[in-house]
Amino acid sequence: MTTALGELDLLLTDHHVHSTWSDDAVSAPLENLVAARDTGLASIRMVDHVRTSTTWVPGFLAEVSALPRIDGLEVLTGVEAKILDASGRLDVPDDLVVGPGGVDRILIADHQFPGPDGPWSPRRTLEEIAGGLSGEDALSILVDATVRAMERAGRGQLAHLFSLLPKIGLHESELLDEHVAAIAAAAVRTGTTVEVNEKWRCPGPRVVLALDAAGVSLVGSTDSHAATTVGRYSWVADAASATRLVGAR
Repeated sequence: MTTALGELDLLLTDHHVHSTWSDDAVSAPLENLVAARDTGLASIRMVDHVRTSTTWVPGFLAEVSALPRIDGLEVLTGVEAKILDASGRLDVPDDLVVGPGGVDRILIADHQFPGPDGPWSPRRTLEEIAGGLSGEDALSILVDATVRAMERAGRGQLAHLFSLLPKIGLHESELLDEHVAAIAAAAVRTGTTVEVNEKWRCPGPRVVLALDAAGVSLVGSTDSHAATTVGRYSWVADAASATRLVGAR
C-alpha cells in the first residue's frame, strides 16, 4: 500500500489519524477504527502528539492493541513530534520505543521552524527573514533539519511536508531541485514514508512527482482530528489524478 504513487494506493490509506489521546482531537480510537472500516480503507495509522514530557504512550498502545480486528484493515501506530532545532532533534520522550513493543513510526512534523537555538515560531521566523535571513537559506535550514530528523527517527514518516512554508511567507515553488532531491534521497536511505496530506494540502504535485520518481513510499493522510474525516479525500484525490496525468507511474 505504500510503494509507487497511485490514486488507489493513496486513497486506501490514512496514515495520520488523531484521537482523544491528543488534546486537540475529539474521537476515540474505536470511533476512528469504525470510520476507517466504513470508508473502506485498507490501512490506518493511529497517531497522537507527543513531547519530551509525554508519559501516556504505553496507555495509547494498549488501547489500540485492544481494538477489535477488522478483516482487510491494517492498523498501525505512530506518534507525531516536531523538529526541535537545526540538528534534527525530535520532541519525543527519551524512553520512546519504536518497533516491536512500541510505536511503528515517528511522524516528523514541521510545526515550527528548526532554528539553530531551538524551535522558532512562524512569527519569529518572519522576523528573521525580514532581518536578513534569505528565503533560500531558510529553505536550506529546514531541508537539512528534516533530513537529520529522518536519520534520527529511522523509518519514520514525514507529516505534512512543507506545511510550514505558507506560515513563514515562502512557497514550495521556491524550493531548489537540490532541496527536493535531498529529501527524497534521505527518505529512501532511511525507509521514511512521506504522506500526501489532505488537511494541509501538501506536498504539491512537483514534490510528489519527484519523490515518487526517486522511489519514496507515499501514503495518503487526512490528519484527521475527528472520525467524520477519516479516509475522506478531496484534495489528495485530485492531486493523485493530476500527477498521474503528467507522467507519474
